Amino acid sequence: WDRLVEHETLSRQLSVSSDSKLLDDDIREEQKILLRPKKPPRPKSEVYLCKDQRRSKRYSAFGGDSPFGRTEAYIKLDQLGEGSYATVYKGYSNLTNQVVALKEIRLQEEEGAPFTAIREASLLKQLKHANIVTLHDIIHTRETLTFVFEYVHTDLSQYLERHSGGLHPRNVQLFLFQLLRGLAYCHRRRILHRDIKPQNLLIAENGELKIADFGLARAKSVPSRTYSHEVVTLWYRPPDVLLGSTDYTTSLDLWGVGCIFVEMITGAPAFPGVRDVHDQLDKVFKVVGTPTEATYPGVSLLPQYRPHRLVLYRPRRLSAAFPRLQEVASAEALTSMFLQILPARRISCDAALRHKYFGDLSQLAFSLDPERPIFSISSIKLATELHTTNSQHQDQHKDRARRMV
Repeated sequence: WDRLVEHETLSRQLSVSSDSKLLDDDIREEQKILLRPKKPPRPKSEVYLCKDQRRSKRYSAFGGDSPFGRTEAYIKLDQLGEGSYATVYKGYSNLTNQVVALKEIRLQEEEGAPFTAIREASLLKQLKHANIVTLHDIIHTRETLTFVFEYVHTDLSQYLERHSGGLHPRNVQLFLFQLLRGLAYCHRRRILHRDIKPQNLLIAENGELKIADFGLARAKSVPSRTYSHEVVTLWYRPPDVLLGSTDYTTSLDLWGVGCIFVEMITGAPAFPGVRDVHDQLDKVFKVVGTPTEATYPGVSLLPQYRPHRLVLYRPRRLSAAFPRLQEVASAEALTSMFLQILPARRISCDAALRHKYFGDLSQLAFSLDPERPIFSISSIKLATELHTTNSQHQDQHKDRARRMV
């Protein structure tokens, strides 16, 4: 019994001694931390100046460990516009020292990122072309998803407003060529834009045209034959889609191109419907004729086909509806190929680029690398517009961004 007591006492002493030692070690470690001088905070700019920076835990949306994909890489300047789910800012990139456009999309906790934003990002990441707006970066935080685009100062809609009465024929040709060039690049990759309209065609100061807003775009390679018919602003929507067709191809975009071609030459929208789909169809059929089973097999099966609400029009010559087309060589012939009521008969982008309307354009423009603009050819320059509206300096950037979002 005595031996047992002695052993227990010794164990307690050892335990206390061990605990005390551990406690002393902890206290000494805490003293070291308290006495250690604090390292001054690292300035934010240092992350870009220091070549030997540590690996960041944040990665660029485009892959790799880089300063891209960081909120602090960009400075917000002016708010340009606000939409239902996004706000656009004019911004400045600390990485490239250039002005950029920041499209900031607000995220909902329950819904996450809007599907149109995800689709736009996924498509733009694979489209590298001089006539398609460049997506520089994507920044993802808990509250927002921000797209960083190249900054382009106006769009074709505003350009047409500033130069009312129709554009210079040379500029119409250059804008149309660039539009077809960018769309052909998309179509070869089986991508439909589905929202071709002047507001989505950005115009740089030197005349470069860039297709923007791929939120409604769709990869045709997706195994689905059914698409939404609620695409493209009403004025630029083809009759087959207005009638409810959801089985369409690249011909959808080409009808919009034809409408824009007419608008650039005449200075007025080709088919400006004012009320609803049926009013829009009436505007179209007055020019191209009302379709029947004889001219458009299967038209009576389309969901929105209502014979009792349609006036039976005969097709007219386009120059009768749009007299200014006669003033530009081969313009009427090319326009008629765009504005075919039967989708299968509409001309393709590649075929349109080979049309004689572009016969006097430098042949170098037809063999350019996709990422080289046509204005890199010395003989190609934008002409001085014939008509200029001297409106008071409205905030064009805000108007463009409002349309964009």
